[in-house]
Amino acid sequence: QVQLVESGGGSVQPGGSLRLSCTASGTIFGIYTIGWYHQAPGKQRELVALINRLGAPGYADSARGRFTISADNAKNTVSLQMNSLKPDDTAVYYCNARNSVADYWGQGTQVTVSS
Repeated sequence: QVQLVESGGGSVQPGGSLRLSCTASGTIFGIYTIGWYHQAPGKQRELVALINRLGAPGYADSARGRFTISADNAKNTVSLQMNSLKPDDTAVYYCNARNSVADYWGQGTQVTVSS
């Protein structure tokens, strides 16, 4: 089992920045990727960014150039730095960890971008 705890959501004006963090615990050996997904009301959960065990990042088109995902292996933490936020970024953001047998999800953290 893998447990994921997210932090760092909140409210910000358009153009602002937020940093989300996800700390993993439990059986973290064997995790392939850790990523961030978001889900807006009435919409499907979508990938925002992920990072693999080698540290290689991947981004959705909507996040590329504005968001940066990074990993601190010593702290078992993956962070998502979100800059130039837009109202369309408003959603609940979920941390996801994937290994050979399952997907694991955090509880979610709300990000609201509004003037």
